[in-house]
Amino acid sequence: MIEIAKNAGFCFGVRRATDTVEKMISQNDGGEIYILGKLIHNEQYNDYLRKNGVKDINSEQIPELIERAQNGKKITLVIRTHGIERQIQAQLEEDSDKITVVDCTCPYVKKIHQIVYDNSQNGEAVFVIGKENHPEVHSIVSYAGAQAYVFANAAELENHLISQCDEQKNVIFPIIMVAQTTQKLTEWEKCQKIIKKYCTNAKIFDTICSVTEKRQIEARELSSRCSLMVVVGGRESSNTSKLFAICKEECGNALWVETASELQFAQLGHENNIGITAGASTPDCIIQEVSKTMSEIMENENFAQMLDEEMAKKQKIYVGATVKGIVMSIDKNEIRLDLGDKLTGVITRDQITDSNDVELSTLFSIGDEVDATVMSKSDFEGTAILSKKKVDSVKNWSKVVEYANTAEVVSAKVTEVTKGGLVADVDGVRVFIPASMTGTAKDESLDSFKGTTQEIIIVEIKEDKKRAIGSIKEVIKAKKKAATEAFWNGEIAEGMVFEGPVKSIVSYGAFVDLGGVDGLVHITELSWKRIKNPSEVVSVGQIIKVFVKSVDKENKRISLGYKTDDQNPWNVFKSKYEIGSVASVKVVGVTTFGAFAEIVPGVDGLIHISQIADKKIDSVASILKAGDVVDAQVMEIDDEKQKVSLSIRALLPKEEAAEEVVEEAVEATEEAAE
Repeated sequence: MIEIAKNAGFCFGVRRATDTVEKMISQNDGGEIYILGKLIHNEQYNDYLRKNGVKDINSEQIPELIERAQNGKKITLVIRTHGIERQIQAQLEEDSDKITVVDCTCPYVKKIHQIVYDNSQNGEAVFVIGKENHPEVHSIVSYAGAQAYVFANAAELENHLISQCDEQKNVIFPIIMVAQTTQKLTEWEKCQKIIKKYCTNAKIFDTICSVTEKRQIEARELSSRCSLMVVVGGRESSNTSKLFAICKEECGNALWVETASELQFAQLGHENNIGITAGASTPDCIIQEVSKTMSEIMENENFAQMLDEEMAKKQKIYVGATVKGIVMSIDKNEIRLDLGDKLTGVITRDQITDSNDVELSTLFSIGDEVDATVMSKSDFEGTAILSKKKVDSVKNWSKVVEYANTAEVVSAKVTEVTKGGLVADVDGVRVFIPASMTGTAKDESLDSFKGTTQEIIIVEIKEDKKRAIGSIKEVIKAKKKAATEAFWNGEIAEGMVFEGPVKSIVSYGAFVDLGGVDGLVHITELSWKRIKNPSEVVSVGQIIKVFVKSVDKENKRISLGYKTDDQNPWNVFKSKYEIGSVASVKVVGVTTFGAFAEIVPGVDGLIHISQIADKKIDSVASILKAGDVVDAQVMEIDDEKQKVSLSIRALLPKEEAAEEVVEEAVEATEEAAE
């Protein structure tokens, strides 16, 4: 049994670089294409590029390129995935008007450049765990603000730290530590433990590429259950060397080959359970050729070739053709098809479905036959990039036409926002929704629609151009009309309670959506207090509970109430206080005859001048001022006029109150005598 690791072969960064260069080759109009260094660490692929006129050069040859460009040559320079030194990058930017630079630096590598630059401008030492003579490491080191050190493994790192320790065995100078993207995961983990042992202020950035990490974990897991591991990749490839070390460590029986020609029967022996993995710069065609050769050696029968020849008779494979393929593997983000003729078809998730949630394994099974359109083809790679969506689009066009004829409401996934409106996907068919049909206000941004699913009606079909026009606005109108009719046909009556959002606010009240119909809450019905504007109580979009006060079905008007008896300040006051109760009140106004104090919001009581102190006072303001909080006793409650009398004096000790009574009696007698 032969098992190929799912993550074997080109990573995202390498595939992007190779696709870019291959496209440049196919579209080349006579210009010269150069790569700064070898594009990938695979000589077979680099030979393929050279045969197609692509040359690899070193940085010292850049002035020569610039000179050729100045002499009229069209020059394109490709920066490989490993990135380039900062100084060279600056030089190329200065000469960007002379030559075209295509930057294929892996995004993970660029991220490390930024991390190193941002964190080493104040003299911090940069520690890089990686291969010193690797081009990626060269580019990383160039972004260091001061000193940079490269360590191949944890042992080298520890030896250096020990030499820098103080008497307390600590390294006190600031350090940042990063890893080459293809660094061995277990070695990186050892380095982290060591740096933490000697440094208390080191900044550690985990920069191993997630694909590299997955590939290493998968290689270890596959090695654990195989009796032989075959690692495919270039001899200069750092990540391939790491994979080989992992497989050798876990399995104990591992081979490292660059091509299938290196395989021999003696090497494979009589192993029944063999695993294959490959470095990030190993083309799929080489992996497949290794697998095929191993099968031939082990079984001495070439069933794969027979199948290829049979399928090749049935279909011609070219860009734009619709082909059939048999599902060979299903990954999280792509499926692979056997197209015959030693060709593998790849359909990525975005060319299958717009949903990020659906598992591809629920849509396909190994052995399924799938129709797809060829988008691009690489004979060297032995792969064709396919689209299932394009085939589905043709099949589903008739469905969209039927939707238009029946005015059926359908779901549309908005994929793009353009100047004139939205582009949506309906069953794989591209549908345009003009801005005027989105239901939004004129000049309002449509960006919020992107990525959402909307209900639309197909309002126009242009059969000759296979173009469909959709409308969200028509659905909104239809829904509103249906809701309005259902509302008025229902048993709406006084006293019914609704809960809905405030649709709009005007000077005389607020309109509330009752479910397709708006009702008005007059400003006097919003609060028991006198307010100047409804916005003092409610806001647009706020969900509030209202009740029907009156209904005019003939004119389709509804008056609503919002304030309730349990919110009535007087009722709130009566529920809390009675004559003799003591309340903590807040002075809100002072007059010559007393002070008004708030007992509860909306209810004030009067503290008469005679009820403020235990002696006669000449001025209320000399004792109380607005904002004072005092305790007072409720002396009288007038329900009819909703007035309350309060007394501070009643809460004073009885002896003092008695003395005051005597004093008042004496004063009264003296006044009478006079």
